[in-house]
Amino acid sequence: MAIQISHRAKAIKPSPTLTVSNLAKQMKAEGIDVINFGVGEPDFNTPNYIKAAAIKAINDNFTRYTESSGIIELRKAISAKLKRDNGLDCDPNDILVSPGAKASITAILLTICDPRDEILIPSPYWVSYTSLVEMVDAFPILLPTRAASNFKISAEQLDEALKSLSNPKALILNSPNNPTGSIYKRKELEQIAEVCLKYDIMIISDEIYEKLIYDGQEHMSIASISDEVRERTIVINGVSKAYAMTGWRLGYAAGSTEIIKRAARIQSHTTSCVNSITQKAAVVALNECDDSIAKMRDEFQKRRNFLVDELNKIPNVKCRLPRGAFYAMPNIAYYLHNNQLGIKNCVKICEYLLQEYKVAIVPGSAFGADKYVRFSYATSMENIKEGLKRFKKGLINSLR
Repeated sequence: MAIQISHRAKAIKPSPTLTVSNLAKQMKAEGIDVINFGVGEPDFNTPNYIKAAAIKAINDNFTRYTESSGIIELRKAISAKLKRDNGLDCDPNDILVSPGAKASITAILLTICDPRDEILIPSPYWVSYTSLVEMVDAFPILLPTRAASNFKISAEQLDEALKSLSNPKALILNSPNNPTGSIYKRKELEQIAEVCLKYDIMIISDEIYEKLIYDGQEHMSIASISDEVRERTIVINGVSKAYAMTGWRLGYAAGSTEIIKRAARIQSHTTSCVNSITQKAAVVALNECDDSIAKMRDEFQKRRNFLVDELNKIPNVKCRLPRGAFYAMPNIAYYLHNNQLGIKNCVKICEYLLQEYKVAIVPGSAFGADKYVRFSYATSMENIKEGLKRFKKGLINSLR
C-alpha cells in the first residue's frame, strides 16, 4: 500500500537555521574544527537564580500537569511584565503560555485563519513564519524591504499591498527583527497600525528580542499605541532569548479574550501545557530579574560592533549595523556574481564556505534575502575573530 502524505507535510521544508547548526554540530562531533555562526540562541548560561527556582520546583514535587494556558502565578507575572515594560494592561486570563513562542504563533494562526486567508509578512523574515502560515492553509504574502529603508516596511507599502488582496487576515511584525536586527520606531508603528485598522486586519507582534537592543534605542510594542490597536494585536514573547532559556521552551501570547480563550482550547488538544518546572522558573525570571540581561546585552553589543566593522572591511561586502537581536546580515552579491566556482546563489556559497573553510553561516535565501548571509554573534569573540578570517579567505579565494 502506498503511504499517503498530506499536502501540508509535503510543503514544509526543513528549517535552514537548524540544518546549518545541526550539520556544524555533526562535523564538530567528528573532530572537525568548525566555527558556527548559525546558532539562534544566546551562548550564555541560564542565570543561577532561575536554575535555583527550577530545582526548588522539583524538590517541591511540582511535576504534574498544569492548566493548559499556564499556571495563574506565571500569567500574573507576565501581566505585570507587560504593564511594566510595555505599558499594556493585560488580564492574566488574556495570556496563553506555550511551549515556545513558535507554539504560541501556531495556536494563534490556527485560531484566526481560515483556508486561503492571507497573512502579510515583511521580508527578510524569520524562517518559520511562512511555514507556519502554510500549515494552517493560509497564504504568506511577502512585503519586500531594502537595506536603504533599514529593512522595514512603510505604511504606504502595506496599504498598497492590502488593496490587491481578497482575504487579508493579519500582519506579522517582528521588532527587533530576525534576521536584520531592525527596530520600528513609534511613528512608523503608528502609521502601520493606522493602515491595519483601515483594512480591519489583525497584528501579530513578535517581540521575542525586545531586551536585546543597542545604542540607546528603545523597544515599543505596537499594541501600546491605543486601545483600538491593542484589541487587534496579539503580542508574542517568551523567555528564550532574554534569559538564555532556549531549551526550557516557554513562550506566550497576549491579546483579546476571545482569541486567547480559543487558542487555549487548541493548545489543550495539542501540546497540553508547558513543562511545570519551566513555568515555576519563568515566574522567578520575570519577577526577580538581576543584572544578567544587561551584562549579556553589553557583551552582544561589543561583539556586534567588532563583527560588523570587520565585515565592512572585506572588499565588496556591505553590512548595515543592526540595532537589536544578535544577528548581522552582510550583502555578498559581488561574490555571487564574480566567483570562479560556478556558484550563483547564497546556499551554494554557504556550502562552499562550510566544506572548504569550516565556517557555518545561514544563507539569506532562508529569510527571503538571496544576496545576503546571516551571522549570529551569539558566540565567543574568539570564534568571531577566527570565523571572520575564514569567511574572508573563502570569499577572496572564490574569485581566483
